[in-house]
Amino acid sequence: MTKNVDDAGVLDRLLPEIRPLENSRSRTPSVTGAVFNVSTSVIGAGIMSIPATLKVLGVFPALILILIIAFLSDVSVDFLLRHTLAGKSKTYAGVMGEAFGRGGSLLLQLSIMLTTLGTLVMYLIIIGDVLSGTNTDGTLHPGILQQWFGIHWWNSRQCSILGTIILVVLPLVMLRRVESLRFTSAVSVLLAVVFVIISSVMAIIAIFEGKTETPKLVPDFAHQASFLELFTAVPVIVTAFTFHFNVHPIASELSKTSDMTFAVKFSLILCAAIYSTVGVFGYLLFGESTTADILVNFNQNFGSEAGLLLNDTVRLSYVFHLMLVFPLLNFSLRCNIDELLFPKRPPLASHPARFMWITISLLGLIYVAAILIPSIWYSFQFIGSTSAVCIAFIFPGAIALRDVHGISTRRDKIMASLMIFLAGLASIIAISSNITNAVS
Repeated sequence: MTKNVDDAGVLDRLLPEIRPLENSRSRTPSVTGAVFNVSTSVIGAGIMSIPATLKVLGVFPALILILIIAFLSDVSVDFLLRHTLAGKSKTYAGVMGEAFGRGGSLLLQLSIMLTTLGTLVMYLIIIGDVLSGTNTDGTLHPGILQQWFGIHWWNSRQCSILGTIILVVLPLVMLRRVESLRFTSAVSVLLAVVFVIISSVMAIIAIFEGKTETPKLVPDFAHQASFLELFTAVPVIVTAFTFHFNVHPIASELSKTSDMTFAVKFSLILCAAIYSTVGVFGYLLFGESTTADILVNFNQNFGSEAGLLLNDTVRLSYVFHLMLVFPLLNFSLRCNIDELLFPKRPPLASHPARFMWITISLLGLIYVAAILIPSIWYSFQFIGSTSAVCIAFIFPGAIALRDVHGISTRRDKIMASLMIFLAGLASIIAISSNITNAVS
């Protein structure tokens, strides 16, 4: 069967023909490996704002919302994987192409690029918050550099982010092969684990010492500007669970459908548990002073030198984690942009000039956005109510309703319709509330 250059990869089969191979056990991707690869790709900057959603919604509504979005994510991934297996495509964009043609595939690619770009901006915002501090609701939270060396021009937000890009990020993003980043990826996973463990231990110690604040179990409508303002927390959690373009290629490499299902479900349970744990412990630790980026809160003095050391360790471990994850997301974004702008040109890695100017232009755009956007909360809301909600729920639901392979059941179509309706409604309300707040 012939295919055009623009359709390359869209009509490829998901899995190769199964043939008996020597040492096949060592070549077959393991379920355990898929679970941890998926989980690692999910847990990123989203975890930083989960405690703030508990502050806005209250503990019980926020935890319930995490479970609901995790359940809808499971349904969404199930739609995606089943329609992948039924067709000839091995990528999310390919499945969209089969259902809605070239336009559908292009729309998905644009959504993924926007989500990835926004995520990279959030990474730099968090790095700036930790290194140079931030001012939240009139409260100054100094950064690590300011605490160590005092306030100077060279450790301002603009300079610290620029220095991070030049000294750490730029050398890594200039690597042309993603395989070259395997060691930095391993270190980034370890640093993320360090953050979760230390922050959880600090919260548990604070509970036993009676230093935690009484949590708000339900929304406080007396101090809420409007009921619709509660919906601004929904896009934050949606963005945290937007991992379908990571789940899809990893889980689909498994040879059994049951293994794919198990890998996805277990990953969702694991991520929901981690988000809930960090959210509850973070909110207990800082109460109503919890900021949109909880790393900012770890500048408080807990009464001992050990407490100060733990604070700095927590912040630095996650900042270095983000620095090392940044090149991976940048690699994906850069390749998508190159494929969109230069579909018939040679591979990007073989064209130094094109590689250089796309890389530098992207870093410049991300740097400017990180300086102009004051908080990751706004970035989460924008991405979560636009491109992320499309990737996570609207597109998979539309694929199930389109049903070009005739495999969707009546229950599938009902769930798909409900998922699209809820996602669209929450997105519209969140966008309307943000516009209203901005105008007022």
